[in-house]
Amino acid sequence: MNIRTIKENGIDIAFVDSHEELITDVQSALDLMATVRYEVGCDRFILNKSVISEDFFDLKTRLAGEIIQKFINYQAKIAIIGDFSVYSSNSLKDFIFESNNGRDLFFLPTEEQAINKLSRV
Repeated sequence: MNIRTIKENGIDIAFVDSHEELITDVQSALDLMATVRYEVGCDRFILNKSVISEDFFDLKTRLAGEIIQKFINYQAKIAIIGDFSVYSSNSLKDFIFESNNGRDLFFLPTEEQAINKLSRV
């Protein structure tokens, strides 16, 4: 796992990248959040979609809701970057739309858009 800190508008954002899945369940999400906070002191995260289990994007598993609730409980904001057009689920598309209109979770295509969003909320 590689953690890079980005400073934008006086806000520190952690970009977390890895060649392997880092979030496979609620505990691994909590572990990642704790590691990032301990190592770089950030509460705003950018994650590539590839570091998150595909189960997260199947809303029937409830994994997304449980993980997002943990991030919100610990006052963390997260942007997941990647191509989400590969998913055909209307409920996931609605979830992404609603999340992008909120203040805590964003699904965006690029790192630049994620930095922009997380540095302004």
